[in-house]
Amino acid sequence: MSAPRYIAVEGPVRVGKSSLARILAARMQARLLVEPEDNPHLGAFYAGQPGAAFRAQMHFLIERYRQLAPLGIERQLQPTVVDYLFEKDKIFAYINLSDAELAVYNQYFELLRPQIGLPDLVIYLQATPEVLRLRMQRKNLASEQQVSDEYLGEVAKAYDHFFFRYNLTDLLVINTSAIDFVENDRDLEELMSRLTEPTAGTQFYLPLGTP
Repeated sequence: MSAPRYIAVEGPVRVGKSSLARILAARMQARLLVEPEDNPHLGAFYAGQPGAAFRAQMHFLIERYRQLAPLGIERQLQPTVVDYLFEKDKIFAYINLSDAELAVYNQYFELLRPQIGLPDLVIYLQATPEVLRLRMQRKNLASEQQVSDEYLGEVAKAYDHFFFRYNLTDLLVINTSAIDFVENDRDLEELMSRLTEPTAGTQFYLPLGTP
């Protein structure tokens, strides 16, 4: 089995997906693509303004499409690590949009989706909402302080539901609740050792963490 050349890392906020993507890209000498985060509608969305959720979601959809669509050709030339999966856009659409808004959103998603190439491997990082909240508090970003415990739990549950059914590519599910590979070198090296092993179909990895 050949090593994956196009890897997508996914998971909810503060699970460590961007950190892992950076580490993987450096070790693979791969190109790193980071999810577009400059969304002018997020402030209005967090403030609960009517229609802001739809505007924010459509902005994310278009920007993610613009970034990932060229990979169908370019991935053949250079190994690539991306810190998100295009399909994740739907997770937040189903959480944040009304039925009427979702119907419009889905028309655009289905139009754009066939033009996005699939990764060779998806790495899904899990953590409990309680662990995610602790990491958010440690990071202490002003924008994340507006995220309620209820919403954070809903997002974590939606991710689990999505990846429970996911079968488009090889998938490695890693529970990070008991480890901190960002701050702990031993946790990182054990995780990287697992990532050198092949993944076929859907596989699960439950690291025990450093005592």
